[in-house]
Amino acid sequence: MIRDLQDRILQLKKEKDCCILAHSYMSEDICEIADFTGDSYALSVKAKSMPQKMIIMCGVRFMAETAKMLSPDKTVYLANGAAGCPMAEQMSAELIEETKKYYPGYAVVAYVNTTAELKAISDYCCTSSSAVKICRAIPEKDILFIPDRNLGSYVKAQVPEKNIQILSGGCPTHARMEDTDAKAAKKAHPNALLLVHPECRPEVVALADYVGSTAGIMSYAEKSDAKEFIIGTENSIVQHLQFRCPDKSFYPMSKNLVCNNMKLTTLTDVYNTLIGRGGEEIVMDPELIRKAVKCIDRMIEYGG
Repeated sequence: MIRDLQDRILQLKKEKDCCILAHSYMSEDICEIADFTGDSYALSVKAKSMPQKMIIMCGVRFMAETAKMLSPDKTVYLANGAAGCPMAEQMSAELIEETKKYYPGYAVVAYVNTTAELKAISDYCCTSSSAVKICRAIPEKDILFIPDRNLGSYVKAQVPEKNIQILSGGCPTHARMEDTDAKAAKKAHPNALLLVHPECRPEVVALADYVGSTAGIMSYAEKSDAKEFIIGTENSIVQHLQFRCPDKSFYPMSKNLVCNNMKLTTLTDVYNTLIGRGGEEIVMDPELIRKAVKCIDRMIEYGG
């Protein structure tokens, strides 16, 4: 049944000149029919370079918005219109504009997990894989990093030469993890390396054998000579790595490391989008795109 639906999707996307982009947190059946699977930075770059005139984003809203901003001439759909990102939506443009008054002259570096409205008032954008590189490379010394305090803390520790101010926001999925979760996982699997995302709390990051983006975690696990790993990011990565490395063992840091928004998108959503019975077309004001895309272009320039 799943294979039949996948085959229909593969045929339809050819007929409709459609590119399917899937975030790494998607389920395996979706990743199998995607033209490209990766973290938010990789998806941003691919959205701009893919030749197809139609894009279906299997992820959350800010990712589809980013694809539309980088390819305004293309038709972009979010496969499930209800898939949002609590972190992206937790700070308003008005709040940041007011905050900037307390930090005059600071460059605003916005995590890509933000709305287009926030990107429009930011100087630079970044992802977890490029945040350190970008903050180190930009000419400004004073930086206001929004919205993730945990990623901001990690960047601040890695780039001590910059003056980085952090606001109290973050990913609720990663932030709910505590050092007790990491310690319990390490006790249960004493021979396993702990690989964590920098959106985790600093006390969790401090226990890790490796800290990096989703793509970084997967690459590290695939290339490592070690045979056991505890995965400190969304639990779908445990499944993906088990498929890719059947000779290795992967364990979730916690059963609660689940992003419910990412789990909303199904293979049927992709199919319904292709036949015009589902999905949500991303329609954005051209002026908003013009303002917001600047910081994304800078992300690609400095983070590439």
